[in-house]
Amino acid sequence: MQAKKRYLLLSAGAALLLLVYLAGVRFGQLPSTRRQNRRWAADEGSPSAPERWPEWSNALQSFSVGDRPENEEFSQRGSPRHKRDINTSVYKGKKCRMDSCFDFSLCHRNGFKVYVYPQQKGEKMSESYQNILAAIENSKFYTSDPRQACLFVLSLDTLDRDQLSPQYVHNLKSKVQSLYLWNNGRNHLIFNLYSGTWPDYTEDLGFDIGQAMLAKASISTENFRSNFDVSIPLFSKEHPRTGGEKGYMLFNNIPPLRKYLLVFKGKRYLTGIGSDTRNALYHVHNADDIVLLTTCKHGKDWQKHKDARCDKDNDEYERYLALEK
Repeated sequence: MQAKKRYLLLSAGAALLLLVYLAGVRFGQLPSTRRQNRRWAADEGSPSAPERWPEWSNALQSFSVGDRPENEEFSQRGSPRHKRDINTSVYKGKKCRMDSCFDFSLCHRNGFKVYVYPQQKGEKMSESYQNILAAIENSKFYTSDPRQACLFVLSLDTLDRDQLSPQYVHNLKSKVQSLYLWNNGRNHLIFNLYSGTWPDYTEDLGFDIGQAMLAKASISTENFRSNFDVSIPLFSKEHPRTGGEKGYMLFNNIPPLRKYLLVFKGKRYLTGIGSDTRNALYHVHNADDIVLLTTCKHGKDWQKHKDARCDKDNDEYERYLALEK
């Protein structure tokens, strides 16, 4: 039970933290960011210079898939031109940034307030998306008056955009376009966990997000719009809304002190897009403060593609799973 409580990451908590981040960093401090960066550069090395977060980006540089040859099976399924056409149609607002695709006047007038569209009659909604909307509506940022809002969140469930999924919402393009406040997505925030279908998993959400910000799991570096979109963790449909013990953050240290630096548990794709990344996770796993557990048991014919590490990975995954129970 102890291990289970340690790994709980709450979807509702993630939504609230995202709102706090948007309110405190993007909308409150954005105008002074460039000046602050210049001041830090000038003061670096002096006692008065603020402490900065450590640079983690280079630590995993050798495991980046950017310089690796693309998976042969995936390459055969779609040409580079085909994939470019898909990305172009999905991300027409690819050059969007906060200063070009967000109307700050709405925030300056009434403060940072978030409006959630009323749920449309007959529209299905997953429990995960209900939890996200409930977390927003129960927060101090929520407003039921769209005239007071600075940010808008859809009541249409956009979390699972895999056409083979029972949670997939059909005709989303026309439904979004008919929203009376849509305005090409300006000042809107879209949540998404899954997009596309196996094995390609293209990032086609089924509608053009326009100038809306995207809070998405597993977003590619090619489509991520820096200083605009938000990368969020992928959580399962079974994650509870609340629960778990207190964490290990006992002091207001930066970076914070905690038992685990990185935790991941999930399926390891042996073929298709994403396989190179997950197949490299064992390099980082140390079973101490970095715990990355993967199982090869994915799909009906996973044994045909199993590699030399599958048996060991499966065994370790199942042992930790038994501890959680």
